Amino acid sequence: MTPAAKKRKKPAAKKRKPAAAKKRSPAKKPRVSTHPMKVRSKETLALTDRLRAICMALPEVTEQIAWGEYTWRAPKIFAMTDTYHHGSAHFAVHLPAPPGAQEALVDADPLRFFRPPYTGGKGWIGVVLDTDPDWGMVESLVKTAYDLIR
Repeated sequence: MTPAAKKRKKPAAKKRKPAAAKKRSPAKKPRVSTHPMKVRSKETLALTDRLRAICMALPEVTEQIAWGEYTWRAPKIFAMTDTYHHGSAHFAVHLPAPPGAQEALVDADPLRFFRPPYTGGKGWIGVVLDTDPDWGMVESLVKTAYDLIR
């Protein structure tokens, strides 16, 4: 080998540690909402308990506070309470809905259903809960929402 060829020879590659030998970072702590919890009445707490029973009966569901409201996830949010949000006149739940369902439900019963702020543009539906809803319908809508995010 010529002296010039010796200079061009690349050094041997360094051996890397196996992936298992790398240090792993500690598990992330769950994020805690920085929004203040909403003030709830006995009535809204009772409605929340009824909604919670429907949501938590579904497989792999967790409950988490976000934006000062209760949310249910599997793992994405499929139900979120609306406690008189931004001065609205009702206690409600927001749910994702199939295409066309939001418009059909709001047109059929605008006192019961509404297009919620923030998520309404993505087809979510608001369901008013503090005026004696049909809980069978609420349960059906929650199950549909759950199926949509899975």
